[in-house]
Amino acid sequence: MAEKQKCMIIGASPIPGKKIFLEYPPADYFIICADGGYETAVTFDIQPDLVVGDFDSASQMPPKTMKCLSLPVEKDVTDTMFAVMKGLTKGFRDFVLLGCLGGQRFDHSIANLEVLQFLTDHGAKGVLADEHTKIFVIRDSRLRLSQMKGTTVSVFPYNGATCNVSYDGLEYPLNHETLTCGGTLMGVSNRVNADLAEIRVHTGTALVTLYEP
Repeated sequence: MAEKQKCMIIGASPIPGKKIFLEYPPADYFIICADGGYETAVTFDIQPDLVVGDFDSASQMPPKTMKCLSLPVEKDVTDTMFAVMKGLTKGFRDFVLLGCLGGQRFDHSIANLEVLQFLTDHGAKGVLADEHTKIFVIRDSRLRLSQMKGTTVSVFPYNGATCNVSYDGLEYPLNHETLTCGGTLMGVSNRVNADLAEIRVHTGTALVTLYEP
């Protein structure tokens, strides 16, 4: 069996159905469950390669036969961040984070944006995804969108006051324009209108969200 090249992190936020696992087949990934994400794995009959966490949000503990790292409740990083750090130490540079958006704790969703930033800072790439939304952090790079006509796209400066961007294949194109935190040139609610679209970040860091109803 070929060694897996990508890592899937499953967090504790609810995943309502299996659609997301059809887009990201678990068999293609090394799977790390963060805390209550283990219950999601059980629900969808997914076998994790590793479970990490302090299990403060878990109602079901992993069996003793499963590889598991127990973390202290009082620590400097979230369970999801620890899971990503563990994936990086194993050599993975391509991550998908599921069960990491929504839920009762909005601060956890914000913390997971920080996880995307951490991946970017460490030369890796990641996407936060649920059934309708995908979120990327892009720095001095580009994001290509293929066969996604009608998808809503929003771009925000992240980890800095500004970012300079260009869009191709979107309803409202930009050419080396600067987006500013709190500015009036807002990158909200653009739309893909071509079979191949591209968002280029020339300087700074951008948070890119894609929404498909």
